Amino acid sequence: MSKKIFVTDTILRDAHQSLLATRMRTEDMLPICDKLDKVGYWSLEVWGGATFDACVRFLKEDPWERLRKLRAALPNTRLQMLLRGQNLLGYRHYSDDVVKAFVAKAAVNGIDVFRIFDAMNDVRNLRVAIEAVKAAGKHAQGTIAYTVSPVHTIDAFVKQAQQMEAMGCDSVAIKDMAGLLTPFAAGELVKALKAEQSLPVFIHSHDTAGLAAMCQLKAVENGADHIDTAISSFAWGTSHPGTESMVAALKGSEFDTGLDLELLQEIGLYFYAVRKKYHQFESEFTAVDTRVQVNQVPGGMISNLANQLKEQGALNRMNEVLAEIPRVREDLGFPPLVTPTSQIVGTQAFFNVLAGERYKTITNEVKLYLQGGYGKAPGVVNEQLRRQAIGSEEVIDVRPADLLKPEMAKLRADIGALARSEEDVLTFAMFPDIGRKFLEEREAGTLTPEALLPIPEAGAAATVGGEGVPTEFVIDVHGETYRVDITGVGVKAEGKRHFYLSIDGMPEEVVFEPLNDFVGGGGSKRKQASAPGHVSTSMPGNIVDVLVKEGDVVKAGQAVLITEAMKMETEVQAAIAGKVVAIHVAKGDRVTPGEILIEIEG
Repeated sequence: MSKKIFVTDTILRDAHQSLLATRMRTEDMLPICDKLDKVGYWSLEVWGGATFDACVRFLKEDPWERLRKLRAALPNTRLQMLLRGQNLLGYRHYSDDVVKAFVAKAAVNGIDVFRIFDAMNDVRNLRVAIEAVKAAGKHAQGTIAYTVSPVHTIDAFVKQAQQMEAMGCDSVAIKDMAGLLTPFAAGELVKALKAEQSLPVFIHSHDTAGLAAMCQLKAVENGADHIDTAISSFAWGTSHPGTESMVAALKGSEFDTGLDLELLQEIGLYFYAVRKKYHQFESEFTAVDTRVQVNQVPGGMISNLANQLKEQGALNRMNEVLAEIPRVREDLGFPPLVTPTSQIVGTQAFFNVLAGERYKTITNEVKLYLQGGYGKAPGVVNEQLRRQAIGSEEVIDVRPADLLKPEMAKLRADIGALARSEEDVLTFAMFPDIGRKFLEEREAGTLTPEALLPIPEAGAAATVGGEGVPTEFVIDVHGETYRVDITGVGVKAEGKRHFYLSIDGMPEEVVFEPLNDFVGGGGSKRKQASAPGHVSTSMPGNIVDVLVKEGDVVKAGQAVLITEAMKMETEVQAAIAGKVVAIHVAKGDRVTPGEILIEIEG
């Protein structure tokens, strides 16, 4: 008996998130939508994941407007998004009223299928999102974040699927975000799922280890109903098996997809040309790499991790970080490495490597994780580390969102007239700082990346907006426009200085032998720390909060600043006890290593 296999294509979301740091613009999606709409896909994944963040942070596009345009351009195809359960599209848990409002607006604006997962596989964090999707009359897909550890077994995954079915899900997806599935493990898991629950089974596997196509074939043979693929010009490596390849592989078999291979090839050629436009976002870390079977770093994370290490001037330590990640993961009770836990584990691993001492600095997100703020850890956490991180504070044992008060009314009040719609309020909710900046730039009419600052005349320095504001340039090279930000300056040594640049949002580090001491990126140049009472940071980043004021008396080890680097927050502590005599930073300032940020006299 033949069984048609249904296909979801990730070209408009996960494919470019995995290979190009989520930088594809809407203008490069719309021209091909007519052909995509004629393929006959079960769905197209177009939204969610990191696309919302990238639209607002880098592309200066309204993600809601992108969704509306895609909905209009794809009238015959289901549109799908990836939703992080109670985390939605951000990096923290939101109150239930925010979750309900976000799902309702996503549905109204065009999403038909919600793939809902929790980074801990804690089903308590899925319940409200599932209920909201069902209330909107849309398809709720419960998702297993697949990983490998002593506590992640087939029985555990089957139990999770049964719980999601009981919650009202319409289907279940195996989300193999890191490419950890092997062919026979995929077959066994799908066979067990089909035997123990009644929902259709989707298989989503990244090809990081070069095994995804084989995993999908074994999954199909054992009863999987749907596969996720990517058009070939954005396939393989840390992306997904090629759509054309899987269609060709199944053609003429009992599992024939029925899709038009020639039409798919036309689409592939279009995206082959599009990919060339984004060559600066390509990474050497997105090809096939079987080391993922050990370090478990997912496709969407590895290119971002490389970029973040580059921003810190530490790309040469990538292998050390990859070796440290599994050790941190074990200390935290084997969480699956998927947003946000992948970022939490990866950033902590980087701090451990950079400091040369494990957990000398513990990020605020790791502290919250160890307190139970993200849900129940799959395995046993390192109790000594937990006590080091949270001291005598109580561990949360309820669903974390149960402790959150409704937020929507306060969010509406906080953003005020900048929000023209409920969608704008939700953009602000997801990313308060960059969301507010985005809405302010829209109001001022300076939202497009090209409308930044006037290009300085030859030989002239660009205008600097003030302390902490990057010097910004727009450069035209052979008809292509690039945005260049000078975001930080390192310590001058041996007549040379390290400059931290960002080109179209991608970090670069260059070394100059300057003719003068002009320093972009911040109005005035801070002095370098030279005494125990000089508070500084070891990583370029942003000031999130200043916790003291001049005249305060502080203890050694007291937190005086909160900085943000690599999307994670860290407390900066006083090295000595004494009086705060000078503060050289404010919230929002950019800082670079070794600068005096606060002065304390003992």
